[in-house]
Amino acid sequence: MIYPIILCGAWVIFHLCYRIRVVGREHIPKNRGYVLCPNHLSALDPVFVVLARFWGKPMWVMAKQELFCNAFVRWFFRQVNVFPVQRGAGDRQLLDKAVESVRSGRGMLIFPEGTRSKDGQLQKLKSGAFVVAASAHADLVPCRIIYKGGRQHVFCTVTVVFGEPIPIDSLNLSSEHSAQNLRAAKALLADRLEQLLEENKQYC
Repeated sequence: MIYPIILCGAWVIFHLCYRIRVVGREHIPKNRGYVLCPNHLSALDPVFVVLARFWGKPMWVMAKQELFCNAFVRWFFRQVNVFPVQRGAGDRQLLDKAVESVRSGRGMLIFPEGTRSKDGQLQKLKSGAFVVAASAHADLVPCRIIYKGGRQHVFCTVTVVFGEPIPIDSLNLSSEHSAQNLRAAKALLADRLEQLLEENKQYC
């Protein structure tokens, strides 16, 4: 019961403080699991993406361990399905639960760059989103976050663009050439993210 209350409250507050525009919401799968892969510019990016998608089964959101700094934050994040991941560690049991949930039809939000970009340029993509997508047999959905003027600030215009899903079967990540295919998958997702920016430059 807490999740929809928080979601609706955040929708009201953030629409008072920002102008949020959504493009391509129809590309988000409705009847199967998926891994949503946005670029990363601001600490508020996850909120804008969740609000842009808005209704539906609650998504899992992967976040770095450092954000879980105290008991209240950990409790709050658990209520909105944010779970901690640290390179080489993290809550493996919770990650497995999230992957199983994606298999059953829910979405997971993972920033493939792993951290925020300081200059707005897309950084080298990490492997996490692809590993989760392959484990859950879920398609990848590219997502571009665009802040008018290049940076996030109160009352700015935020555009969230959802691209067409990349079928997980087309990436062949479980084949004998998985390392080579993983590099190709990263290049494909990076190209899709850059394409979404190019196609929506009017919102920059």
